[in-house]
Amino acid sequence: MTDIIGIDFGTTNSVIALHRPDGSVESLRFAMGSREAETFRSLICFWMEESGASRGRLEHAAGPAAIEAYLDDPLGCRLIMSMKSYLASRNFTETRVFGQALTLEALISLFLRALLASLPAGRDLLRARVIAGRPVHFVGETADDALAERRLRSAFQAAGWSQVDLALEPEAAGYRFAAGLDEPANVLIGDFGGGTSDFSILRFEPGERRRVTALGHAGLGIAGDALDYRIIDNVVSPRLGKGDHYRILGTALPVPPSFFSSFAHWHRLSLMRAPKTMREIAEVARNADHPERLMHLLRLVEEEAGYALYRAVSEVKASLSTQDSAVLRFRHEDFELDETVRQADFEAWIAPELRRIGATVSEALERAGLREDAIDRVFLTGGSSLVPAIRRIFEARFGADRIAHGGEFVSVAEGLALIGAENGAI
Repeated sequence: MTDIIGIDFGTTNSVIALHRPDGSVESLRFAMGSREAETFRSLICFWMEESGASRGRLEHAAGPAAIEAYLDDPLGCRLIMSMKSYLASRNFTETRVFGQALTLEALISLFLRALLASLPAGRDLLRARVIAGRPVHFVGETADDALAERRLRSAFQAAGWSQVDLALEPEAAGYRFAAGLDEPANVLIGDFGGGTSDFSILRFEPGERRRVTALGHAGLGIAGDALDYRIIDNVVSPRLGKGDHYRILGTALPVPPSFFSSFAHWHRLSLMRAPKTMREIAEVARNADHPERLMHLLRLVEEEAGYALYRAVSEVKASLSTQDSAVLRFRHEDFELDETVRQADFEAWIAPELRRIGATVSEALERAGLREDAIDRVFLTGGSSLVPAIRRIFEARFGADRIAHGGEFVSVAEGLALIGAENGAI
């Protein structure tokens, strides 16, 4: 029996799971310097090599290496993120990167090759049968699902796989859970990623050959990153000058909010290194009531400490999933944070996101033509599904006894590998 791999090519992160001939399934770990991780950031960075034998050649890196390359020279690089979100758009045919035309399929195939290269035996996996995930409906107001599927297959084939099968991501996410069902059931699957949250209602019918029918789906661009930003906005930004004032000819003016809008995304913070922006911050700092705060901001941006700050914030959010409070600790030169974040405060900050999540769940039910009492089980996955306030949304509407969790980061990839085995890979 040939090995089967499930690949969850996500908008924010990607995961690979291997189904071995003995029936076991494992999520593969990517080498990241001295450590390993189950997830690989879905982004790619390009730059023009300016020295040595490769001078003038377009170079690229993906995942963590792309982040490092971008942080080293954000103004001299082209960072491409969220590639998956363009698959269904007929308006996206190609993009020009330092004068070179690259199709979306070419971009994704380059990323997939780098994904494999980060695994100890990555090249060997090109001989495996691939089961790749696809959403019930691809994103976009005029999304062409057939086009998106063709592009996804082409990208995998260009990366080196001759045979690629596709399966629904929500089906894969709830595969192990649904395998335990002994009678037909309507299952709501909530998949919380880094950048998006998707809610799919599927009809699972058990048997020798399980039948899965998609009944309704809805999604929104709110997930882990948006929740992190609420911590930054309420705890970090005020220590860097947000809400302060500066004075021009005796008139008090608010520090421009634009200085902090880039904090919503770590890569945009790096773009603030543009000389014009740095001069503007320095000028305001000279006349500010608390100039030291804006000088901290300048140094954070100039010395590329933003990504480390984001990681510290993300760790606090994770801790708040199991604790009533957590301490945000971060230090860069003379800027130091040692702030206690209470779960109750965090939940108040994310209230707008919680309302939108609840409304999107209602939208999925409406599209399926079902009421809440027609949902037999609910399966939640993804890191943000562990946030207590998010869990309570589903417990309040469907009852705690109908809620299940599992495989927060790897459930889709592992489910894809299991689906491939069930469908008779040889």
